[in-house]
Amino acid sequence: MSAGRLDLSLRTGTIDCTMQNAFASSPPATGPTVTVSYDDLAAAADRLLTADGLSSLAEACGKACAFLEACSYPGLALLFEALDTTPPDARHPDLVPDSLGLDLGNASCVFLAPRIMRLVEQQGRLFLRNVRHGLYLVPFSVTANIGIGCPVDPAFALGGERTRNPFEEKLALARRDGVAVAESLWRRARVA
Repeated sequence: MSAGRLDLSLRTGTIDCTMQNAFASSPPATGPTVTVSYDDLAAAADRLLTADGLSSLAEACGKACAFLEACSYPGLALLFEALDTTPPDARHPDLVPDSLGLDLGNASCVFLAPRIMRLVEQQGRLFLRNVRHGLYLVPFSVTANIGIGCPVDPAFALGGERTRNPFEEKLALARRDGVAVAESLWRRARVA
């Protein structure tokens, strides 16, 4: 899986974050890209999740996918990997914090991010273990104005306060000019 390993580093004020996601099925698509409107990208991801029986989180996670793609992160690739490799009965595990925090059991944050954020709102801070597709927490944490402490591999804390949105300019440009998306991923996303 080392060929499919993606290392991302973020620095926001005093919060350092190094995220690692392994692509189980394949690395992010490369090759030709197409420019897609931010809203069309969010709507396509919403449709993909709705078509897969995940309407309760489709809108929020569709927007998270567009956010990630707008910020040059593999939102669609992670979404497809989560849909392709996670059995439907494994997408909604019980989220019960223990003395060490919250063990996600390698369930994808594509399916869990909204629920995890509700837990953070209730508890103030969570240490997460066995995180898969942790990038999907970034849009939610930015929207809620909280920080992510890392490393994501294998555990990280979610909570604290963020002083500003470090992605504001990228998101504004993406909404104005569109988002470059791998053509192969966009073709697949439009089929849904």
